[in-house]
Amino acid sequence: MQTLDWRAAIWVGIAAGVVATVLQVVLWMAFGHPLPETLYRDARFAAAIVLGPGGLPPSVSFVPLVFAVATLVHFALSVAYGIAIAMLVSRRRWLPGWLVGMLSGAALFAVNLYGFTAVFPWFAATRDAVTFVAHLAFGATAALGYQWGSGTGVE
Repeated sequence: MQTLDWRAAIWVGIAAGVVATVLQVVLWMAFGHPLPETLYRDARFAAAIVLGPGGLPPSVSFVPLVFAVATLVHFALSVAYGIAIAMLVSRRRWLPGWLVGMLSGAALFAVNLYGFTAVFPWFAATRDAVTFVAHLAFGATAALGYQWGSGTGVE
């Protein structure tokens, strides 16, 4: 029985969070979402998980506290989700692992943007195709990254 490579799982969570964020910004630019306003909006939404909904009024400027808290929330969730995905793919071959990662990304989209909106209703505004694709990319990156980084998925 193979044990989880915790270090690899944590790092792929961080890497997948970066990949998903970069892809999301690129897709926002490609599809004409207003930047940096969309980025500021999403940062406020993430920060409000910790700071409360008082941080939600529109801001069209960079607010260091909001971005710091949003970054911490984003990467804490990325690490937690990366560990969960690593657990799911640790004993799978590459292709099944990648598919599990993609399905996990879709499931995270559903949990984050439909389940969590019961507690954090402001996230409903981010339910779109760009966010869905970013979640798929997160899942695939976490799965393949874990398999590559831990040496699993090659047998």
